Amino acid sequence: MQTQIQAPPKGWSRTEMAAMIAAEVTDGWCVNLGIGSPLEIANHFLPGREVVLHSENGVFGMGPIQDPPVDTWVVNAGKQNVHLRTGASITDHATSFAFIRGGHIDLCVLGAFEVAVNGDIANWTASHDLSSLPAVGGAMDLAVGAKNLWVMMQHTTKTGEPKLLNQCTLPLTATRAVDRVYTNLAVLDVFDGAFVVREMHPDVSLEQLVEWTQGPIVEGPVPEH
Repeated sequence: MQTQIQAPPKGWSRTEMAAMIAAEVTDGWCVNLGIGSPLEIANHFLPGREVVLHSENGVFGMGPIQDPPVDTWVVNAGKQNVHLRTGASITDHATSFAFIRGGHIDLCVLGAFEVAVNGDIANWTASHDLSSLPAVGGAMDLAVGAKNLWVMMQHTTKTGEPKLLNQCTLPLTATRAVDRVYTNLAVLDVFDGAFVVREMHPDVSLEQLVEWTQGPIVEGPVPEH
């Protein structure tokens, strides 16, 4: 008889995940936030934090999402109106992507459909809707160019299928790039062929997390280099 896998709990909300990530960013880092859920992280940096938020459309020193907007021409890569912090600057796309490809972004946080245990990431989809955002955008450049890549995503699909896998099934954005994954159920480092648990939601046990994850799960911490 086939064992019935228990449906995972709701876990942390997107807002709670964004606040957790903002709290763990190192002061002094230049950080790019990917389109979608990661953009909410900009709303959770406490006053006094020295983090420079970069957007690939050419904004350095981006502040929180602003609704209603003060200046409708100031937007992030997701076309959301944002605030500019004191000292912010605007560049063209060539300069912005030269900054990314030159390895000057300390951290990028992307959303994803799938992450594999070797750090592969699949996070893009194609659309024929010309009014929607471009399919790939700057994700490939960011995934390869940033010094650290964290992912913010749901742990399973809506039907409970794992999204943390032994091997991605969707077309890849980048290979062996992901360092850490924040899901609604756990925070995990990608290290040495396993998902290493840093933290779990209080409603989740290690045994349950193993059920909802295809790749190997081990308890942390990751050894210091």
